[in-house]
Amino acid sequence: MIFKFLMTFLVASVCVLTKPQAQISFRFNFGMQPIWGPVGYDKVDYYYLPDIETYYNLSEKKYTYQLNGKWITSFSLPPNHQDYDLYAGHKVVMNGARPYDHDAINRERYARFKNKHDQHVIRDSKDSRYYENKEHPRHSEWKENGHDNRDKNKHGGKEEGYGDNKGDKQGKGRD
Repeated sequence: MIFKFLMTFLVASVCVLTKPQAQISFRFNFGMQPIWGPVGYDKVDYYYLPDIETYYNLSEKKYTYQLNGKWITSFSLPPNHQDYDLYAGHKVVMNGARPYDHDAINRERYARFKNKHDQHVIRDSKDSRYYENKEHPRHSEWKENGHDNRDKNKHGGKEEGYGDNKGDKQGKGRD
């Protein structure tokens, strides 16, 4: 009887003193997404651009692509695609690290999206959560709604741009 009591006490003590290991976390990166990105995604790590077989890393704001059989990471589009219209081309959202490690699979899986111009982009969105992006045409509305002070604290009082849009073209807006 005492043994049962001690075992129960020991198990209960371990359960109370042990921190739970499972945690659920949600990351939203609306403000980091470039205005040429597609709407409807709360979290994005990479975009895959099937038209030009290139990956765009949102956190680093860099493109990764193959050139002469080697992987290149750069702030600009591949040299032979500098005039590519990021607003018009289809973007495949990818989450996780280094999706280009599975490039052969991605090329095959997403080849059907080549030459598709079917996505609504953030620049043309009227969803206010995207206004946080400083490049969004309606960013001033986001600031007017009291978000400016939080923004200045986060960036030390300086306004910082999001993304290098070198190679971007102003495409026709879609509603």
